[in-house]
Amino acid sequence: MNDHRLFTTLDLAGTFAFAISGAVAARDRGLDWFGVVAIAFTVACGGGVLRDLCIGAVPPAGLTDWRYLAVAMAAALMTIAANTLVVRLAHPVILFDAIGLGLFAVTGAQKAMIFGHNAEVAVLLGIVTAVGGGLVRDVLLNRVPVILQREIYASAALVGASFEVVGERLGWLSSGRTWVALAACFALRYLSLRYKWNLPRSSGRGGSGAD
Repeated sequence: MNDHRLFTTLDLAGTFAFAISGAVAARDRGLDWFGVVAIAFTVACGGGVLRDLCIGAVPPAGLTDWRYLAVAMAAALMTIAANTLVVRLAHPVILFDAIGLGLFAVTGAQKAMIFGHNAEVAVLLGIVTAVGGGLVRDVLLNRVPVILQREIYASAALVGASFEVVGERLGWLSSGRTWVALAACFALRYLSLRYKWNLPRSSGRGGSGAD
């Protein structure tokens, strides 16, 4: 599989994963079918649209490539139709959000490098791509965004994007470094939730910063 096809496949996989996380979150908030589909698409493509605008890839692929809309709608409709199956998964929003986070951290960094940006920009845009959709989801659903809490979220995306960029600079095989970066991001995010790892809290007036 060449680099372009691998990028497209991973980007669509991330779109599918984030669309499911958005659809499940919207369903749990009691939104109607249109609301579920709208949130699913916004979450799935929000980070990618921000990335494309930042690197000058306009119009953004998420708004012009029919495959992104089709994948997001398929994920949303599957969530609605196969509600029982989705519920059986342990913490479906967390699971699919972690998968999408890893996929988008990698593809965000990849696309920035494809457009000729340096390593620092590639890492930052990997993070933006990964956390943008989740941020939009939480704002639209009137929740405190995960990125503003103590959870290991953006930092997991930072690890995944950094692996991808460093691997590319060191000449690692593209498919190998991509799967390592994806696995590192997913593992850090998922394990942090499973074992309740959190970032240190900033101490303020009247508080020691301890839990």
